[in-house]
Amino acid sequence: MASMTSGEFARASRLSPKALRLYDELGLLSPAEVDPVTGYRRYAPAQLEQARLVAWLRRLGMPLARIQSVTGMPRAAVAADLAEYWRQVEAEMSARRDLAAFLIGYLSGRGTSMSANNEQLVIRYSVRSDVGLQRDVNEDSAYASTRLLAVADGMGGHAAGEVASTAVIDALRPLDTEIPAGELLDALDHAVRTAGSKLRHMAASDPSLAGMGTTLTALVVSGSHLGLVHIGDSRAYLLRDGELYQITHDHTMVQSLLDDGKITPAEVASHPQRSLILRALVANRDYDADLQLREIQARDRYLVCSDGLHEVADADAIAAVLRLAADPDRAAKDLIALAIAGGGPDNVTCVVADVEPAPVSATAIDRD
Repeated sequence: MASMTSGEFARASRLSPKALRLYDELGLLSPAEVDPVTGYRRYAPAQLEQARLVAWLRRLGMPLARIQSVTGMPRAAVAADLAEYWRQVEAEMSARRDLAAFLIGYLSGRGTSMSANNEQLVIRYSVRSDVGLQRDVNEDSAYASTRLLAVADGMGGHAAGEVASTAVIDALRPLDTEIPAGELLDALDHAVRTAGSKLRHMAASDPSLAGMGTTLTALVVSGSHLGLVHIGDSRAYLLRDGELYQITHDHTMVQSLLDDGKITPAEVASHPQRSLILRALVANRDYDADLQLREIQARDRYLVCSDGLHEVADADAIAAVLRLAADPDRAAKDLIALAIAGGGPDNVTCVVADVEPAPVSATAIDRD
């Protein structure tokens, strides 16, 4: 068939001439021929399918850089990438839905209160990490203080996972300060975006780091409130009144399948894609993290851990350790031992923190 002018091709593909020029510049849809004298571009009719695919992917909101990465792939590979992209979109929308629900409740006077709790609280914490029994390098990084508790797990199988996790934890260190409860979510969002930019800058400066990435789960305490940021498959748990609650949601393929009812909890451990993470802090892509604002109570116990723990220990076993350990350091040690007893296939890091009433001062006692 005869080639088509750019105008004819634009009308047939329902793309604007401006979009065609942009896609040509990006290498997404180059013309079949360009007149060397006039610069007029002509397209082959066979390119219409590719043009329509690009248009459909853009209507789905897929970034141009990602469309560029699938250009030229076999149809089945494009379909697989599209399925992964849409799972990520749905996970991100779920996180935004939760945040929107919280903000609607807060702004309308329902749900979580931003007012200060009169009870003075203190945080007692401990952090432990182990390389495990099957790894040569510990790609986990952690930070613990009375205000900031964080775990980052460098992505296994990627370049310089330990570099990524260390860089992200370093980027969060400015959060270890007094932050008003009303500013916690903004501070966490800014810190994570800064961390992502740092990874991209490092990778741009050193091509050997281009594939690095890390998970991140972090808690920041402000008075009686706690801000949480989470991306990946590290986790945060809360033990309250003897009951254990997982307060983060894994950004993994198996969690997505579990949410959709396509697999059962019993099938998770043996699923061939159980290690596939859908969202993380990576050098070559930008994903939104989950944000939460919660109230803390005296006698709460929090655990932040890498997947080296929960991949081999179920919730009941973790809960038993957290209930029985007398203090955070004993709990962290026993949780590491639990992971090692389960085979220790991965690095394992545990940060345990207790929320306690502040000691009553001698002056206050005298007044009584």
